[in-house]
Amino acid sequence: MFLIEAKRIIVVILGSLLNALSLNLFLESANVYASGFTGTAQLISSVFTDFVGISLSTGILLFLLNIPVFILGWFKVGKGFTIYSIISVIFSSIFLQFLPIIQLSEDIILNAVFGGLVAGVGVGMTLKVGASTGGMDIVAMYLSRLNDKPLGVYFISLNAIIIALAGILYEPENALYTMVALYVTTRVIDAIHTRFNKLTAMIVTRKAKELQQAIHGTMVRGITILPAVGAYTNENKHMLYLVITRYELYDLERIIKEVDPDAFTNIVQTTGIFGFFRKE
Repeated sequence: MFLIEAKRIIVVILGSLLNALSLNLFLESANVYASGFTGTAQLISSVFTDFVGISLSTGILLFLLNIPVFILGWFKVGKGFTIYSIISVIFSSIFLQFLPIIQLSEDIILNAVFGGLVAGVGVGMTLKVGASTGGMDIVAMYLSRLNDKPLGVYFISLNAIIIALAGILYEPENALYTMVALYVTTRVIDAIHTRFNKLTAMIVTRKAKELQQAIHGTMVRGITILPAVGAYTNENKHMLYLVITRYELYDLERIIKEVDPDAFTNIVQTTGIFGFFRKE
């Protein structure tokens, strides 16, 4: 268990480093904005520097913006999820504060594409281990559960505000290049981590009871256990059928590896659910 959690924390920190590199090597110097609260912190920092004459650190702003979100996440989304989000934001703020801002290229398109790519890898890695980068992840998850709408709706809506403000306060081109960076980030995240909010897991195992107890010890999800027979071996087994969120996928994989490494698991997209599905 310790090694698994240590691995998750290391991945979260590495994801934070990549997010900071995305800003300080590509996006900041080109006035292209990242997604979510990172982009919001960038925009606020730019406004204070250009219009008020006060220099504010993007890293410090990112941390301050996330404080009320951490409180929301702790009570409304989940304590474990929020703890990893706090770790991610703290290290992102530290890296942003101490890594130098370097202009690797004067080409804005290159900065937008590679900035979005590096950020997408960082966020995708973090999501893949069942954690988040804080900020918009927590807000979007809370709103999604509250209104039972896909996370993507809220990601698009919140990012649209950043794009609009970038176009109003600066050149319209800034908004267009920001859209390029956000599109690349989204595509990379999808390539690394599943894009769907709900997933169906079908687990064929010899240890159905042990797996069921282990899963229920970590998450509150209904499980249907069906008898199954191997066509080649004629061996009697069971299949566990359950629907989870994408943020629970990492924990499910860990449980299966611990309880029955020989189990066969198929994860498929769930486009809709009729009936009760726990949102908390």
